[in-house]
Amino acid sequence: MSSRKKIKRLPDSELEIMMILWGANGPVTSAYVCEQLKDKREWKVTSVLTFLARLVEKGFVSSTRQGKANIYTAVISEQEYLESESKSFLEKLYGNSLTTFVSALYKSNAINDDDLAELQQFIDKATGGVA
Repeated sequence: MSSRKKIKRLPDSELEIMMILWGANGPVTSAYVCEQLKDKREWKVTSVLTFLARLVEKGFVSSTRQGKANIYTAVISEQEYLESESKSFLEKLYGNSLTTFVSALYKSNAINDDDLAELQQFIDKATGGVA
């Protein structure tokens, strides 16, 4: 999928399925997805199949028939989704201001001085020490 095309935000249930597909690093069956969910969710097979069908419909997943089973493959990478979600989150909640976002995290004690120092090191490395 083109990085210019807007990636839609997924509901938590579909995102959970996508996380399993991303973690598998390759094509999987619905049985594999159900097995990965068995200790986390009490979803019936029909629910998992519905979520997978929605993901195919939305263009996040491709499905191919292999014998009696459908094989599911992630079409959108985890990185693409995270980049899109991060950008959307920053735009919607913080007016596209990273400073406002970091300030809110700091004021709520979600991050500390060590985290800020780590962020400064990242900025220095990313900009070659030129701010």
